[in-house]
Amino acid sequence: MEQLLHYVWKHKMFPLTGLKTTDGQEVEVIDPGLHNRNAGPDFFNAKVKIGGTLWVGNVEIHDRASDWFLHRHDRDPHYNNIILHVAESVDVDVKTKQGDYPPQMRLQVPASVREHYEELLTTEAYPPCYRIIPDLSRLMVHSWMSALQTERLEQKTEAIAQRVKDCDGSWEAAYFVTLARNYGFGINGDAFETWAKLIPLQNIAHHRDNLLQIEAFFLGQAGLLEEAALPERYQQKARQDGYFTQLESEYRYLAHKFGLRHMDAGLWRFLRLRPQNFPHIRIAQLARLYCEQRAGLSQLLECETVRQVQELLATQVTTYWETHYVFGEESARSEKRLSSASLNLLTINTVVPVLFAYGRHKDSGRLCGRAFDFLEALKAEDNHIVRMWRKVGLTVETAGDSQALIQLKKEYCDRKECLRCRIGYEYLKGSSAAQRS
Repeated sequence: MEQLLHYVWKHKMFPLTGLKTTDGQEVEVIDPGLHNRNAGPDFFNAKVKIGGTLWVGNVEIHDRASDWFLHRHDRDPHYNNIILHVAESVDVDVKTKQGDYPPQMRLQVPASVREHYEELLTTEAYPPCYRIIPDLSRLMVHSWMSALQTERLEQKTEAIAQRVKDCDGSWEAAYFVTLARNYGFGINGDAFETWAKLIPLQNIAHHRDNLLQIEAFFLGQAGLLEEAALPERYQQKARQDGYFTQLESEYRYLAHKFGLRHMDAGLWRFLRLRPQNFPHIRIAQLARLYCEQRAGLSQLLECETVRQVQELLATQVTTYWETHYVFGEESARSEKRLSSASLNLLTINTVVPVLFAYGRHKDSGRLCGRAFDFLEALKAEDNHIVRMWRKVGLTVETAGDSQALIQLKKEYCDRKECLRCRIGYEYLKGSSAAQRS
């Protein structure tokens, strides 16, 4: 519970009067200081009056005073300038490396704060802070959601920056990998990223004017032109319709020419997947997008509105796939265009993060601003996370809102990081204020 004691000190969630050191001197906490999450004292530059004298310096906090010695602070010169040692249980006097005895103060986490914190950690209701959400101020909610939105984009920027490194510094290739990953729409995201990293874009650029070869290249690298990748009941029909063997022949030529190795087709997932999302369909759509030169970063950067982005990314399958979802089995004819919902998801999860990451790379406020503008222009996603937050009273209108709340659930609620959450702060602050009043 030491982390909670740090939190109580940081936010002054304790009675501000009647504080005394262990030797009876009155204590007034003017400024708790700056919380240090790295090595060294817990709080820097605190301002504390002890016995009427103002001290400015560092504060160290422990569950038990004896933890001072357990953590070897008595041998570390960084703790020589401690102006106050705070502990829930003061069981020993502490001593610095230079031989001084810092004043100590016993400080307990208020019972109501401890109770509410344990409630946040253990309640079965989700989210655990649901009771106070309808009473939160709109300003506070807006501020926190703006911060969460930026935090989520920063997180995605790190992932894109890593892809740039994996692609030998090529932003074009990293964009293609990011776009491909999101063509997996969650379930096949990892498989699509693995596949995209096996596509040598510079080599296949010479074949861009031949859609058949590009489709063979793409499907072959996915391992989907191996006969073993076909369900046994479809193998004979696939051979008979001719398209599979035509693609297979083209791929063998290209694989030999470029020294290719394809991925394991077993990485693709089909269970409980809508046929529209089968990898064959998504890869055929990507092949067409690539051949029409609409899958490149340079084209994306020219788009200034969501409408332009979605016109750029709108695609459909080639003729064979209009009547197939897999090789060897015919289906009702359909152009299998990307739906408006799919285009929205690609804009949110691919276009916006790439614009933001590239804007950071180029130090372009214009591109970063465009990323935020796109989020505000799109409607909120409709998924179980968004529906949960709406149910407990939060207003979710734009994609910026839904992205913020996805970040809140995944990085705070699921991890029980209530002490880093502003809603958690309001929950604990309310219990502290009630006790202090």
